[in-house]
Amino acid sequence: MKILAVSDREFASIYNSRAAERFGHNDLVLSCGDLPIYYLEYMISTLNLPLYYVHGNHWVDGRAESQAAQNEPWGGSDLHRKVLHDRNLDLLIAGIEGSLPYSRGPRQYSQLRMWLFVLGLVPRLLYNRLAYGRYLDIFVSHAPPAGIHDDDDPAHRGIHAFRWLLRVFKPRLHLHGHVHIYMPMQPRESRFHATRVVNAYGYYEIELD
Repeated sequence: MKILAVSDREFASIYNSRAAERFGHNDLVLSCGDLPIYYLEYMISTLNLPLYYVHGNHWVDGRAESQAAQNEPWGGSDLHRKVLHDRNLDLLIAGIEGSLPYSRGPRQYSQLRMWLFVLGLVPRLLYNRLAYGRYLDIFVSHAPPAGIHDDDDPAHRGIHAFRWLLRVFKPRLHLHGHVHIYMPMQPRESRFHATRVVNAYGYYEIELD
C-alpha cells in the first residue's frame, strides 16, 4: 500500500496540472493538518484518491473573503475522534486534531482533553480487535506524541495520550505534522515499539506492507 502524507506546507509539485503523473500511483492521501481546503480538494479531484484528514491548530481556508467560509474539504473524511474502516483498502484509521494550547487560536486542547479524546476511541478499537483481529492500522494526528519528534517550547510539545495509544494499541503507522522540518539532521521517522512514527511535514510518500 502506498500513502501520500501531507501536512503544514503546500508544494507546487502537488498543486499543478501534472500532479497525477507524479503522485497518482498512491492508494490514498492522509493529511495531518494546517493545509488550505482548496489544496486538499485539488488532491481529491486531481489524484482521484480517498483523502482522510485531521485539522491542525491554524485556520487556513485560503478562500477569498467574499466566499462563504467552508470548514471541510468536499470529498474528504474527517478523522477527528473517529475510527474508520476503509473497506476498499481494508484499512483501520483513527485520528485526533489540534495541538496543545499556546495561543488563542482554534483547536488547541489541554493534555487532559487529549486524553479524553483518545480514551473515547477505545471502545471502537476493542471492537476492531474482535472483528478484524487488530486494533488499528494507522493513527493520524496533527501534534506529535510526547518524546517523539516534539520540542520543549509550548507550541510544539508532544501529547502523552498519543504515546500511550501507540504502546497499547500498536498501529503500524502514526502520521503527524505540526513540527516543521528545517534542518537536514532533523528526524522525520522514528520507531516506537511496533509503530513507525512519521512527520508528514510538507509531503512524504510511504509504502506500508
